[in-house]
Amino acid sequence: MEVRDGDSVSTEVEGASSRILEMMALKGKVTESGAKVSRCSDYEPEDEVYRARQPWSVYDLPVPELEKAMDRLRKELPKAGWTIVKDGTDGTPAKAPQIIAESKGREFAADIRLMDQRKYGDDPSLILVAVESACFRAK
Repeated sequence: MEVRDGDSVSTEVEGASSRILEMMALKGKVTESGAKVSRCSDYEPEDEVYRARQPWSVYDLPVPELEKAMDRLRKELPKAGWTIVKDGTDGTPAKAPQIIAESKGREFAADIRLMDQRKYGDDPSLILVAVESACFRAK
């Protein structure tokens, strides 16, 4: 396992998130969040193993535009060196469309879901994205 600086990994996660947003080519509102470093749950605390994760969403757009953005990701992620490991629905009762992808060297994973709120209430529909790094040892 690689020994890394948490700030550097966070910056890389934020860069990967930005590239995913660019691939979506949407002009909606984007939540503001930076990557946060936390412990990898697969390890004991004394192991000092961490990962950086950045959840964010893009919203305030009609669902058909969000659906087109998901289609663009299906085409653009592989061109950018990502492997789509799941393309279907998530395990929730809503069965939200979900894409899970890993970067070429498996440095990053992305979980991308289209949350169509037209059926469930007043919340805006959105695409929810979580990009996280592979686990690393702290420097």
